[in-house]
Amino acid sequence: MDQELDAPLLAFDPTDPVALTQALVRCPSVTPAEGGALSLLAAVLASAGYSVHRPVFSADGMPDIENLYARIGTEGPVLAIAGHSDVVPVGDAEAWTRDPFGGEIVDGVLYGRGACDMKGGLAAMVSAALRFRRDNPQAPGSIAFLITGDEEGPAINGTVKLLAWAQSQGQRFDHCLLGEPTNPASMSDMIKIGRRGSLTGKLTVNGKQGHVGYPHLADNPIRGMVRLLAALDAAPLDGGTAHFDPSNLEVTTLDVGNPSSNVVPAQAKAVFNIRFNDVWTPDTLAAEIERRLREAAGNLVRYELTFQPTNAVAFLTEPGPFVAMVADAVEAETGKRPALSTTGGTSDARFIKNYCPVVEYGVVGQTMHQIDERVAVADLTALERITHRLLDSYFAPQHAP
Repeated sequence: MDQELDAPLLAFDPTDPVALTQALVRCPSVTPAEGGALSLLAAVLASAGYSVHRPVFSADGMPDIENLYARIGTEGPVLAIAGHSDVVPVGDAEAWTRDPFGGEIVDGVLYGRGACDMKGGLAAMVSAALRFRRDNPQAPGSIAFLITGDEEGPAINGTVKLLAWAQSQGQRFDHCLLGEPTNPASMSDMIKIGRRGSLTGKLTVNGKQGHVGYPHLADNPIRGMVRLLAALDAAPLDGGTAHFDPSNLEVTTLDVGNPSSNVVPAQAKAVFNIRFNDVWTPDTLAAEIERRLREAAGNLVRYELTFQPTNAVAFLTEPGPFVAMVADAVEAETGKRPALSTTGGTSDARFIKNYCPVVEYGVVGQTMHQIDERVAVADLTALERITHRLLDSYFAPQHAP
């Protein structure tokens, strides 16, 4: 389903990134609820002359998800700005010192769920785009917004389908800026030019239950599990690459489910997750894990291994003119050149990279998903200026990437 919107009147100046962040935080858009956030952004963008669409996507067993696509301009180059309006639950609301949906500012800090992940980043980029077009109405090219309500959830009815929908409508993008909170401590720290992949495996070792006093009548699966996990950890998966750290395997659960101290359990289970670099694909990595386990088990350990389906693959946006343009904008506004990084978890960039080169840059992310999530007002205004400077450079004919 899709609808176009008329431009309404707004009660605040949407070129003010702080006011827009407050308005978005006050929308309780906990996945999968839209909570008014996309409606607010649709109103803001429609008021500025954007063509706005609100496609809703569905899947069996999943809630319907509202999304937003907006564009101003009809010619290239097309710079897409992407993000998500949904947020994680607040957790224990009583533990918050400020209303999690209040958008309150205290001592230069704006509090609220999604303030840094990523309503603040989204608001700053929207504000910058509005100010840029207001001041440069004849600017060449086009700006497009890809905003989903399903990044913090299953990510099935969100960006992956929004991109396919846009392509079906004839929309093409030259580059994309994704406003995730990339900075660890200050606005000059980090740009993400890629992401590691993620692969989760479930390992079960089968034994034979019995009395600990009669071990010859039992088969303790814990010994086999220790043997197999040691084999997975015995040698590094790789040594890293030019832009990626070495791939990393972490055992996240180890369970026997045995309430008795004098019973040998029948089964041991473990779950592990691997954050892998561009040395691997999910298939080649799974094959390597299977090889290691097979060699370690021999005829001594009976085990089963399964992998969860994954759409999180490692990718890299090679440093080039667009990456340099983003770094130049950050350096010009902060006085320090940011590092180019591929660290952290997954993001919707893993879907966007199939359509155009994508770079991630946003506010400081120290409190994302935490109680009292917050963002410095100064960081919001800095991100607005950085994005505005990037737009100036991107749409200047002599500097086109």
